[in-house]
Amino acid sequence: MDAISDLRFFITVARHNSLARAAQDFGVTPPTVSKRLAALERRLGVRLMNRTTRRISLTPEGETYVANGERLLEELNALEHAVAGGTAAAKGLLRVHATLGFGRRHIAPAVSRFLQAYPDINVQLHLTHTPVNLLDADFDVIIRFGDAPDSRMTARTLAHNRRLLCASPQYLRQHGQPETPLDLPNHQCIVIRESDETYGAWHLFKNGQHQSVKVDGRVSSNDGEAAIQWALDGFGILLRSEWDIARYLRSGRLREVLPDWSFRPADIVALYPRRQYVSARTRAFLDYLTDWFADQRKTDSDTTLRV
Repeated sequence: MDAISDLRFFITVARHNSLARAAQDFGVTPPTVSKRLAALERRLGVRLMNRTTRRISLTPEGETYVANGERLLEELNALEHAVAGGTAAAKGLLRVHATLGFGRRHIAPAVSRFLQAYPDINVQLHLTHTPVNLLDADFDVIIRFGDAPDSRMTARTLAHNRRLLCASPQYLRQHGQPETPLDLPNHQCIVIRESDETYGAWHLFKNGQHQSVKVDGRVSSNDGEAAIQWALDGFGILLRSEWDIARYLRSGRLREVLPDWSFRPADIVALYPRRQYVSARTRAFLDYLTDWFADQRKTDSDTTLRV
């Protein structure tokens, strides 16, 4: 049991690549982590990490210990899961990542309800402006838009999500409604600098047709919330996720532009490592989020009918 505990300890330190961050995760001081690491190295009789005042790095022995240790822990977890018949209780710490705006608006409220349903689970929700690499970060689940970028990850679709063009009634009254995609370059367009897409290039589809247009405008940003606010203020036409603008379309503060044309979807997906065993808390969270988004869509549909 001490060997398993030491292995889990070292893998956590290696993932954080920082004694201070690992100490914060464990809820202890950095010297405590350093002492335990030294004790582990004495027990094994090898140096696992090179440590300086600025950084730590794995030795060849440390890399072997992590690589084989992760496999052994996964096999142990899979064995326990099989013996328990899949009835393991959902408990423990769950680390979740999401982008800032979407995480605040949708994931944080879902986590609140989830914690009420699962009192034995703790959640660390980390929000950033940009996506992270699950394999390089210490997260159990990453919520993002689109397909899994790495074959070593599993992607579970939580909700389907269209991307729509929209503008405020004020802007459309002043500048007119575009009738075809070729009209868009003649309009003020609000461009978001994000993802790997070519900046200012919009790709529209209709009945097998594909139309690419280059757009520009007075304002651009890497923040979707700012871009939505500019669209509400009448500064131009915006391409945005249905989940981000649905409430403004329902209220009439934004109107859909070129509704007969579509864009590649940006479905909401949960990413987690591709492995035989997935913890009970992760499975519970993914199931809960799937139901959460289905309920939100139903609520949106009901509200739309009432507007």
